[in-house]
Amino acid sequence: MLSSIGIPGLILILTIALVIFGPKKLPEIGKAAGQTLKEFKSSARDLTDDVKEEKPEVKK
Repeated sequence: MLSSIGIPGLILILTIALVIFGPKKLPEIGKAAGQTLKEFKSSARDLTDDVKEEKPEVKK
């Protein structure tokens, strides 16, 4: 999905974000997005680990 944007499109998006949010707010937004992704990945990993643990217990 990101590959279809291309470098010029990515630069345009970053420039617009810089104009809208300003240089002081962008690092905060990036940090919040990174923490959200980290929590999501952790939750997804925990969920798949739970499923893997329960799967051998199921008897056919």
